[in-house]
Amino acid sequence: MEKLEYVSDYVIGLLKGLGVEYIAVNPGASVKALLDSTTYLKYEAPKIILCLHEEIAVGVAHGYSKAKGKPMAVLLHDVVGLLNASMAIFNAWCDNSPLMVVGGTGPLRVEKRRPWIDWVHTAISQGKFVEDFVKWYDQPTSLEGCVLSLIRGYRVAMSDPKGPVYVCLSQDLQEERLGDRFVPNLALFSPPELGALDVEVASKVEDELLRADFPVIVSDFVGRNKNAFYELPKLAEASGAALVDLYGRLNFPNNHPLDLTGSSILSEADTILALDVKDLYGALSEASHYGNVSGRVTRKECKIFHVTAYEPQSRGNIADYQRLQEVHFTAIADTAKVIRQLVKGIQEKVSNDNVCKERIEERKLRIKERHEQLRRDWLEEALSDVRGGRFTPPSLAYTIWDVIKGENWVIGAGSLGGRPGWERRLWVMDRPYRYFGHSWGGGLGYNLPAAIGVALAVKEEGRIILDFQPDGDLLY
Repeated sequence: MEKLEYVSDYVIGLLKGLGVEYIAVNPGASVKALLDSTTYLKYEAPKIILCLHEEIAVGVAHGYSKAKGKPMAVLLHDVVGLLNASMAIFNAWCDNSPLMVVGGTGPLRVEKRRPWIDWVHTAISQGKFVEDFVKWYDQPTSLEGCVLSLIRGYRVAMSDPKGPVYVCLSQDLQEERLGDRFVPNLALFSPPELGALDVEVASKVEDELLRADFPVIVSDFVGRNKNAFYELPKLAEASGAALVDLYGRLNFPNNHPLDLTGSSILSEADTILALDVKDLYGALSEASHYGNVSGRVTRKECKIFHVTAYEPQSRGNIADYQRLQEVHFTAIADTAKVIRQLVKGIQEKVSNDNVCKERIEERKLRIKERHEQLRRDWLEEALSDVRGGRFTPPSLAYTIWDVIKGENWVIGAGSLGGRPGWERRLWVMDRPYRYFGHSWGGGLGYNLPAAIGVALAVKEEGRIILDFQPDGDLLY
């Protein structure tokens, strides 16, 4: 990297060193030095993805980060670019998707500002505009501060619960010539990791699952870890628990015989283990579509245990933390590690207990029969609509599946109506990459950019990307 001449060169090189492969941008004057550096550094710089609007740029990065499991960078032009992008940043915040958002602002030295435009496009603390829905933000004033901010930003974005960060670099800082360089060893700045459960707590959860008459495992964002997608069914099999997928991510194969998503199983459970559920109260309640009247679905005596990485996310201004749910305990941990821990513990406990083994096998057989009946009922409903010539979510899902089932497909964004969506009811979702779903911020303009970002992340793997596109969302 001897050819680095300006701070902007160093910034682009550092992003590449942090593993950033692509930068999405709608170009503007306050990031022109950074853009010049991507051209100057060529193959030593991330590739540029040119977008026509900042909301599109962030949406592409959002979809990419969900599919790739690591950040894509976005360059935003000063105040106006950040304001344009704010809705999409909010979506990424609600969806816990790691993004490296790098903004420019006008010259902080007043003698370098052009009349009017450089004044209205300069902010002393530009991150203030998005501080309620980014994990962290900074506006460094020196090369060393810039380097440390970008490294810290990457660590914060990639530590659970993940999310977007914003680092703003003034135009005059970007254009400074390099003097003495601060050269960090990036291997020594890896993000912190959550652990598994305390041994005694894990043992208690294992005992409760084995003691229960009808345990249910409810998962929401577990599938963000690809290995957990395959490990979670092993926990259900070991304990004889039914599985429910809340579809924040695709959490386990939908054709697994212990999957009872979309059934009334939660009202029958006497023990619930919730894993990475962001809205536990909502998951265990029913609400009117025409008001805010809610009723509890679960039995009064049902025991509820929650293991999650998302509890520390709460900010306060925006109520994305959802309504508080009574639970018997909550633990902050890495659910992928916890699943492996519980599987091992349960297998050891039942290895010499034939009575317990029989109870588990009998329960699994009952769950399997219900699973198969659910799938038959859904298929019959879809076929009835197809035969009757009715254009409905079930008939649309059935027709698309008939065309796509032989392909290596991915749902980059969206769903086909209902909870769960009809694609989940009828299709076979046997890989963690089959579905990347919604924005979870409810902001318009998400689906198409996110689907493009997913396509970018998997472009070497020859997969067909689907976008179930709402018309109102497309207008943005």
